[in-house]
Amino acid sequence: MSTTTTASKSDAQRRIANRLKRARGQLNAVIDAVESGADCRTVVTQLAAVSSALDRAGFAVISTAMRDCATDPEGAADGDRLDFDELEKLFLSLS
Repeated sequence: MSTTTTASKSDAQRRIANRLKRARGQLNAVIDAVESGADCRTVVTQLAAVSSALDRAGFAVISTAMRDCATDPEGAADGDRLDFDELEKLFLSLS
């Protein structure tokens, strides 16, 4: 794997981790809202934000895997390699 590919993968992992951390913060806000007896609108609005953040993170993971497979199909270890059917199945599981 080239230095550029490694840096690109590292950058993608950082962005995905940041999305997940934001989702964690939003989930904490939902929990706090429920525990404090917040109104339904507030809870559902915050829950929708968490769901959207998780969806975006999932799509980013799949997008990164697709990009890695397309640019370096032989570069992944056998256990890490995903074929396009597996990627499609993962993608569809998010919808």
